[in-house]
Amino acid sequence: MSSLPLSDLPGPLPAHPAPSATPTATATATPRSRFSPARLTRHALTLLPLLLIGAWAAADWRAFQDGVGRLATADPWWLLCGLFFTCMGWVAAAVVRQGAVPERLPPGLLLASQFAAGAANHVLPASIGAHAVTLRFLQGRGIPLARATASLALYSLVKPIAKTLVLLGFLMAFPELLHLGRLVPDGRTLLLVAAGVTAALLTAGILVATVRPLRRPLVRFVRTALTDARLLHTRPSRALALWGGAAATPLLQASVIASVGFALGLPLSWTQVVLAFLLAGTAAGAVPAPGGIGPVDAALVFTMTTFGAPMGLAAATVIGYRVLTVWVPLLPGALVLSVLVQRKFL
Repeated sequence: MSSLPLSDLPGPLPAHPAPSATPTATATATPRSRFSPARLTRHALTLLPLLLIGAWAAADWRAFQDGVGRLATADPWWLLCGLFFTCMGWVAAAVVRQGAVPERLPPGLLLASQFAAGAANHVLPASIGAHAVTLRFLQGRGIPLARATASLALYSLVKPIAKTLVLLGFLMAFPELLHLGRLVPDGRTLLLVAAGVTAALLTAGILVATVRPLRRPLVRFVRTALTDARLLHTRPSRALALWGGAAATPLLQASVIASVGFALGLPLSWTQVVLAFLLAGTAAGAVPAPGGIGPVDAALVFTMTTFGAPMGLAAATVIGYRVLTVWVPLLPGALVLSVLVQRKFL
């Protein structure tokens, strides 16, 4: 049997081809979409305050121009005082918010949230905007929803009570400003008021008892609110912050009005302006207007006119007060709100 020459021998067998990589191994990771629904929602919330401010500015542009025109001729030093009291109002709001929560909140972020809440409060009625911003801030600090909501309820309850106590204190300290003999209610009036309050409480109790789906969460919420309120009032620092800040808030707001009035030459004393503001807020504060703008302004002009101020000057003072407390901080507050949303503090 003849052997084949070496040149005719077959070469080495080819190696088996490597098995193709599985699709999962070769496929590259899908890049995360830059336009996810959560990201789009956050960007929309960032721009929403600016859009609402633009719409509100277009609707109330004439009042803004009139107020700016009058403030241009006012005493600048009194206007600086008004701006100082405006800034102190945000500090007082932050103090009250801290007093309504047992946990310690970061002071800087808390103050920034209240500055941003002021911008939201002037867009939505009945303080809904400010409460929404504060609720998101408290949840971001790790406070459960039930306890954060309870703190908002306590805040909303303490403020009118403290304002009423301040009003009663002014009426007792300066009885010459009003004829209190004509304002003291008789027994029949007190009986009617007591009957009205009792009827309201009974109606609320009947509604709670009949609406079964709401009974359990409402009872849980009331229990949480009462527990937190009891805990806060056992800590003197929290109780002082809660009630002291709530009592200082109307005095600071009235001081802004008095400063603007003095800058324009309003012939009223600080005491008269404060009492006029307290009476106007008590009379028209229940109307759900954004930031109290509208009914409170009309009532404030009326009360200052009753104390002897000229109608035009009283109206100019109120317009200047709104320019100083609403229009001047509105755009910075909206920008702070956008930054807080963008950085996920809200």
